[in-house]
Amino acid sequence: MIQLLYLVLFAEGLVAFLLVVKIGPLRELVMKGLDQVKMRKGTVLTIAGTFAAILLSNFFSIVKIQNKGAKLGTMSPMDQVLWRTNLLEASLMGFCLFLGFLIDRMHHYLRKLIGLRSTAGALRKENERLEKDKLQLKEKAEKADEEIKVMKKEISSLTENLNKLEMESAEKDKKVETAEAHVAALQKQAADLLLEYDRLLEDNQNLQNQAVGYRG
Repeated sequence: MIQLLYLVLFAEGLVAFLLVVKIGPLRELVMKGLDQVKMRKGTVLTIAGTFAAILLSNFFSIVKIQNKGAKLGTMSPMDQVLWRTNLLEASLMGFCLFLGFLIDRMHHYLRKLIGLRSTAGALRKENERLEKDKLQLKEKAEKADEEIKVMKKEISSLTENLNKLEMESAEKDKKVETAEAHVAALQKQAADLLLEYDRLLEDNQNLQNQAVGYRG
């Protein structure tokens, strides 16, 4: 029995060590093995209950032997051997149960830690993706700003050209109006000259007629 308890204690110590210290893939193998063991809760509880019952039995045996020795005033060599054996077995069982509890808690919190790391990794990837999208949006915004600046320059240039064309058109309109006024003045002057010419022709004809009358 004691050799078996030493073997169980050694195995539990090894499992606890592999859970605490990561050595290659051994921790993952131990975690998977504990997952499989925890899936059989009935078997685990039965083993733990058996250990607890034996521990209580040893404890009562120790108390019984101590009480017997107290009544007799001394313990016989056989009682001393039994007392030490029961005490050793109880101690080993207590350590086994304690290490089993520690292993259970370590496995539980390591599983939680693995889940948190997975979640943190997913959140990190999501954050990296968001940062990448943010950078792309920023680049697009900068590109759009540059295009807007170029369009503003083009619009400003087109506005200047339009104002220039409007000014040139206004100047041409003024020149046309001035030319039309000049043409109208020349036409009026020509009409006046024609009237004066006709009057002079008429006066000349009248003078010639008078001269012919004087000769007759």
